[in-house]
Amino acid sequence: MPVSWGFGLGLGLPAGAEVTEGEADGGLLPPEPGDQLVRNAARVTEFKGPQCKLPGVPVVNEYADAQLQNLVNRMQQRTALYKRKLIEGDLSSPEASPQIAKSTATAATQESDAKLSNEHYNGKLCYKFQKMSLTECLKQIRLPRSIDSYTDRLYLLWLLLVTLAYNWNCWLIPLRLFFPYQTPDNIGYWLITDILCDLIYLCDMTLIQPRLQFVKGGEIIVDSNELKRHYRSSTKFQLDVASVIPFDIFYLFFGFNPILRTNRMLKYTSFFEFNHHLESIMDKAYIYRVIRTTGYLLFILHINACIYYWASNYQGIGSTKWVYNGEGNKYLRCYYWAVRTLITIGGLPEPQTTFEISFQLLNFFSGVFVFSSLIGQMRDVIGGATANQNNFRSSMDETTAYMNTYSIPRSVQNRVRTWFEYTWDSQRMLDESNLLENLPKTMQLSLAIDMNFNIISKVDLFKGCDTQMLYDMLLSLKSAIYLPGDFVCKKGEIGKEMYVIKHGEVQVLGGSDGAQVLVTLKAGAVFGEISLLAAGGGNRRTANVVAHGFANLLTLDKKTLQSILVHYPDSEKLLMKKARVLLKQAGKTTEPNPPRKGLAFLFPPKQPTPKMFKALLGGSRRADLARLLKLKIEQAQKKDENLGREEGAGKEHEDKENEDEDKEIKLAEKSPDRSKSRASSSSAEEAPPSMRKAVLSRGTSGQSLIISMAHSAEVGEEILTVEVKEKAKQ
Repeated sequence: MPVSWGFGLGLGLPAGAEVTEGEADGGLLPPEPGDQLVRNAARVTEFKGPQCKLPGVPVVNEYADAQLQNLVNRMQQRTALYKRKLIEGDLSSPEASPQIAKSTATAATQESDAKLSNEHYNGKLCYKFQKMSLTECLKQIRLPRSIDSYTDRLYLLWLLLVTLAYNWNCWLIPLRLFFPYQTPDNIGYWLITDILCDLIYLCDMTLIQPRLQFVKGGEIIVDSNELKRHYRSSTKFQLDVASVIPFDIFYLFFGFNPILRTNRMLKYTSFFEFNHHLESIMDKAYIYRVIRTTGYLLFILHINACIYYWASNYQGIGSTKWVYNGEGNKYLRCYYWAVRTLITIGGLPEPQTTFEISFQLLNFFSGVFVFSSLIGQMRDVIGGATANQNNFRSSMDETTAYMNTYSIPRSVQNRVRTWFEYTWDSQRMLDESNLLENLPKTMQLSLAIDMNFNIISKVDLFKGCDTQMLYDMLLSLKSAIYLPGDFVCKKGEIGKEMYVIKHGEVQVLGGSDGAQVLVTLKAGAVFGEISLLAAGGGNRRTANVVAHGFANLLTLDKKTLQSILVHYPDSEKLLMKKARVLLKQAGKTTEPNPPRKGLAFLFPPKQPTPKMFKALLGGSRRADLARLLKLKIEQAQKKDENLGREEGAGKEHEDKENEDEDKEIKLAEKSPDRSKSRASSSSAEEAPPSMRKAVLSRGTSGQSLIISMAHSAEVGEEILTVEVKEKAKQ
């Protein structure tokens, strides 16, 4: 009895495969290749015996389930047997040679063992954590072949680490040399810190500095050999080598004396390089300059305090009133004395001995020179930081004095002051173009593209134009700030500029009173671009544009655009074509109806006059119903007069005409188009030059419809006349 599988048990058998009872009992399945056996072994390990059941699979037949479990157990035993044979080298499978099977099985076994040993599986999180050797970690953090010292922030962090090591040596070597803070009990901590600083110095000299790029003849050098050669020939390399000379080896002969480490203070080039790079990326570099200058002052006071303690120890602690008396904290007392001496506060004990007098005189001279230099440097730093603000204040004061001299109204003066204050608060300068003039054209173009190219490229008028022409336009844009309520442009004036809203909003006003807000334009919008290419002296503005709040606009005048288009004839043709289309569209636009006030909102607005009725009026929109009735009466009187004259002339002509009309009616019944054309031609011949008639037959009704257009001398316009004429009966 065959047993059908619907799931394959994950043993490499296809779904729906059939196994007979003999195969299930005897396990007579053909052997498989070695790699497939290893995979099957891993799959079968989840089934632990006949009691194991597949999760989520219902048991339909207990007998079939028992047979399947028995088959799983036999497959386990068979897989274990073949796996053992593969490992021992005894393989009887005819599908592969013993050498190939052995090598394949061994490689698979080693690979699986390596994966199992290197991977840790977290069953709850379903993550695999793989161990990584130290060599692989070092390969991943391998340094680049060259380093750009101006743009690489990791190099700046490394310089920070070198600067910390340099400051450690500068501040603590004098402290350990003069003050008794280095003792046999804590010498181990000092040595560990010194070794770490020396390692940082060595790594910087051997790994980092030889990789720094440099410029030679305008070319950036990135070759490793050239970089190493350049560093080794520089003064910086000589100072770095001098700063790492291991004079510490003399500790074995002279003891742990910190004076042997004073050469570590020669690595000052890295300290100043760090300051330079840090100032170049800071938004307010003057703050760091003030902090750095204060640090210089504190360091000089620190050195003076150390020397004072050495002088007191040389004279004898507490031997005179001038020296340190040995009370309190040594460093704080000496530092306090150094501050009072260098800043020349006074109130110090008088020196007694010649050594004390000489030391005090030298200290006073040094204090005056150093302190005055630092104060001057501090003044330069603060003055440079406030230079723009001082320029703004002086310009504002001069403008205020000018307005007071000519008695400008107070309201205008207040608006001028508001403009100064807002301009300074928004951009920290009065005219940003003066700042950009110092940069080369390439840098100016880069800044302009980043700030305004996205706005200009979205203008419909400039789409499809040469990109280089747009770049030239960006360099010609000028910034202008408008106060709330300022008119950017007025209705009726000649438009000569295009405006791009950089910040703020503007409102377009229109309507009957000119105060209705038609639309509000926000940042990124463009208006007035049609005026740049309008011919005939310029295009007049059709509406008022007012600044809604403070607005910063970019302007481009017509003269500048024309000077740019001289170099781009193709773009000029395209712009002219687009300008004609935009002007036609602008001419078709009409202003919206004014707001309905009072009780007028109860009645619907007047509908526009139909085009057919306008044609009947002869192109005049001023005709009303009374005029039409009056003209109709005049036309009827003239008709009666004409009929009287025709009756006096005789009836022969009338009879002949009736006969002709009857013939025309018959022809019209046979061929309507032909009758119409003949009637129209005959009527046109009979009509005077000032009147044109069209005769249309009305089938068999016995009537003719005559439409005529005559000029009225009284009205001064052409009048449309419709007549219905009865035909004579025969």
